Amino acid sequence: MSFRGINTTVIQIRRAVFTEVARMAYANVKGEQANHMMRSIPYKIIPGEEGKLRKDIFLERAIVEERVRLAIGLPTRRMDEHNSVVSGLEDANIADKYYDPPLVNVIKFACNRCPEKMVKVSDLCQGCLAHPCMEVCPKNAIVWESGRSTIDQEKCIKCGRCVDVCPYHAIVKTERPCATACGMGAIHSDALGRAEIDYSKCVSCGQCLVNCPFGAIADKGQIYQLIQSFNRGDRVYALVAPAFVNQFPALNTTQKLRAALAQVGFCETVEVAIGADLCTVDEARDFLKEVPDKLNFMATSCCPAWSMMAKTLFPDMAKNISMTMTPMVFTARMIKAADPEARMCFIGPCAAKKLEASRRHVRSDVDFVLTFEELAGIMEARGVDLSIAPEEEELHYGSAAGRGFAQSGGVAKAVADKIHEWYPDKEVKIASAEGLANCKKMLMMAKAGKYNGYLLEGMGCPGGCIGGAGTIADPVRTAVQLNKYVAAAPFKDPEESAFITNIHLLKDDPDFE
Repeated sequence: MSFRGINTTVIQIRRAVFTEVARMAYANVKGEQANHMMRSIPYKIIPGEEGKLRKDIFLERAIVEERVRLAIGLPTRRMDEHNSVVSGLEDANIADKYYDPPLVNVIKFACNRCPEKMVKVSDLCQGCLAHPCMEVCPKNAIVWESGRSTIDQEKCIKCGRCVDVCPYHAIVKTERPCATACGMGAIHSDALGRAEIDYSKCVSCGQCLVNCPFGAIADKGQIYQLIQSFNRGDRVYALVAPAFVNQFPALNTTQKLRAALAQVGFCETVEVAIGADLCTVDEARDFLKEVPDKLNFMATSCCPAWSMMAKTLFPDMAKNISMTMTPMVFTARMIKAADPEARMCFIGPCAAKKLEASRRHVRSDVDFVLTFEELAGIMEARGVDLSIAPEEEELHYGSAAGRGFAQSGGVAKAVADKIHEWYPDKEVKIASAEGLANCKKMLMMAKAGKYNGYLLEGMGCPGGCIGGAGTIADPVRTAVQLNKYVAAAPFKDPEESAFITNIHLLKDDPDFE
């Protein structure tokens, strides 16, 4: 499980880092002044002379230094050589910088070196006469010692049978939380037992970073570069994903959200749901054209983590992923076509969107990506008073179907409903999965021919976008608020969108791949 909705110490530190990096950027200082501000951040976040978190204040400040570097978009430092915390700051102190890989990083000296997998007997063991744990163990790894069961870790294969049969629930099976959250099997231990990411498998979903209880994993950010763009007077649009509902309770209307974003520095706020509307229509047309004549099934393209996972693990099925642009790209291209000199900042729940925006064929459209958590830090740094944000005109851009993209099942439902509207007698079978492990299982079944003729929807995060790594609120509560936001949409049909005529112009863009 993740800790969204619980104000843990890890979340407090992460938020404080985002806030201080934003304050530093708004100060618009250069050279030695910038270096001084950056060096002082760990002392503001971890004050005093004695450690209270890891019992070593120097270690805690060193970890904050790494988090600051990543929030600015800089790489972590090697532990076996000297490198100043401000190294590379001058290169990052610009408004035109994308991510240098890798996006998701392990801060090695923050890692607790959790065991990859372990089955152990706790103090709850009653030494019962039946000892079913011993009877079911296929490797005879459990023996009786000093009146209780003991597991020989050399023999144990971590099957968990003893865990299931213990009447006192005295046997527990534990796994490194970050590895449990990773649906790609991309996390293992290095030679010293610390978490290490296999980047040939990682799809940057970010679930590991929100599930690590020690805050040892973090992704890079563009907070610093975005605010540099504000400072030089750029017109920057905020492209807000529909998953924003419930992330900022004080901004419970799109009017207040728009007003708060204007105080931050954005020239205008746009619902990404308008891009979702275009995506719905385009994917519906693609499905009708491709399935079953050319493809045995089609899969949606909106989630970059899901799409990358499918293409990585099932390359022969890459052709089955829709070529439709994601709502983020549709929206960005549309606004940029109307205002070519402006810059686009996607604000959403997703770490993988940062990776998508840095791709060669997308980076000309999307200049910045912020998570909701990073935006919260920026608003705090700017001093936005959420309780008195003035009312602005309500956003009425996206349809109910487009807003529904934010949760699992919403994309496929929107596409299927559109096809059914065009062809009432045509049945569109749907299968959907949330979380990369479940997505993998769905594609394995598709490969076996179980989903011929289907529209498949994959969401990399549990619950869909509302459970993304960049969210703040409890996804369960967000789902309730999202349903209200969908119901309040000014229209239901994506084809009623005032922007639907743009779909042909955007698809004909010669730069589109």
